[in-house]
Amino acid sequence: MTKGDWEAVIGLEVHAQVSSKTKLFSSSSTEFGAEHNTQVSLVDAAMPGTLPILNYYSIEQTIRTGLALSAEINKSSYFDRKNYFYPDLPQGYQITQFFEPIVKNGRIFINNNEKEIRIARIHLEQDAGKSVHEESKTYVDLNRAGVALMEIVSEPDLRSPEEAAEFMKKLRQILRYIGSCDGDMEKGSLRCDVNVSVRPKGSSTFGTRCEIKNLNSICYIVQAIDYEIQRQIEILESGEKISQDTLLFDVSLGKTKVVRNKEDASDYRYFPEPDLLPVEISQDEIDSIRSSLPELPDQKKLRYIRELSINKYDADVITSDKAIANYFEELIKKHDSKLAVTWLTVELFGHLNKAGIDIVSSPVKANALSELLDFIVDGTISAKLGKQVLDIMFETGKPASLIIKEQDLKQITDKGQISEIIDKIINDNQDKVQEYKNGKTKLYGFFVGEVMKFTKGKASPDVVNLVLSEKLSS
Repeated sequence: MTKGDWEAVIGLEVHAQVSSKTKLFSSSSTEFGAEHNTQVSLVDAAMPGTLPILNYYSIEQTIRTGLALSAEINKSSYFDRKNYFYPDLPQGYQITQFFEPIVKNGRIFINNNEKEIRIARIHLEQDAGKSVHEESKTYVDLNRAGVALMEIVSEPDLRSPEEAAEFMKKLRQILRYIGSCDGDMEKGSLRCDVNVSVRPKGSSTFGTRCEIKNLNSICYIVQAIDYEIQRQIEILESGEKISQDTLLFDVSLGKTKVVRNKEDASDYRYFPEPDLLPVEISQDEIDSIRSSLPELPDQKKLRYIRELSINKYDADVITSDKAIANYFEELIKKHDSKLAVTWLTVELFGHLNKAGIDIVSSPVKANALSELLDFIVDGTISAKLGKQVLDIMFETGKPASLIIKEQDLKQITDKGQISEIIDKIINDNQDKVQEYKNGKTKLYGFFVGEVMKFTKGKASPDVVNLVLSEKLSS
């Protein structure tokens, strides 16, 4: 059998850190980058006699996420204890939701909204701490211990590394739009475990799955799945069986490696958390959260295409990130959508890509670019000069109005003044005028260029074309 004779079956368990300033069961800060063990309460350290106090904001954000994924919200859910030992898990168990999660039966669409990926459940749980390895010693940092995580579990509906990547991008996009998670994979706010199995193409029977833990970039997700699919195919084609293992992905080697045999649910001895009451949510609370949801990316994209006549490619680019969409929305408050698209996706993005920064870090904010477009639209400067002004704005952070004044870039629109300049250029280039009149019409561009050179690009192109065409045809 060849690789094409096999089919991959992939499911993701995504851990999304709730955008809360405090932890799930304590008032400790969740700020990233703090000194080791400086954000740890007695509850986080599991000191005897301490009790968890539920952070209701995290409940709201999980419901918010569920509603954005068209999921069902359980009006009654509760927490459970998942028992296992890790050096950085002070309690010796994790408080999670196993039997009755807060969200179930959602969905995400990928492949241009043509394929539905089912979301089995979203449950809330607390994060563990972090083990820091240095030479022969291991240190434990509990700053992350107790941080609220939403575990978003897909059904095994994905069939390729590329589909898994698109699922993650779409999920991250939605989470950022609604504000329930910042989606920053570099800081560990979004990471995932991947379950992979293979089976003969056309089979409806699931193969033995292996779980790849803690992947924190979409690039690594694709590489890890691709390698694991090939590894499992080679094992099966050699006549051996797949062992249900838990794996890690070695990014330096590009390979997965076994860390332990995969546990089953019974190994964790789940039972209801005795120190927390069930979570009861009313329909009024659900409706209130639903009404607070912003326009989601697919809805926004459809509106841009239908109402603003933006092409699908540009609509995809603009809605790909909430910050970009917000920037664009600011521009179209005053300006034509076509003009806004060009100056955002071509001119500004060109500067951002060259500088290697995102739109949030742009030195040219939306109101500043909108002011520049004001000057272009009202004829104060030409579009060509506008690009020069944007260059300076990006480099210095100065407003367009100041740059235009300092550089004396105000456009020449006076017809009489431009007429005099054109007369001089025609008189100085009589040979070119004769060639033009003899049919060499491409020379028209030469005369325009000479006018622009003489005026240092400040002559109004519209006025130049009007006067020049009259004089050359007379």
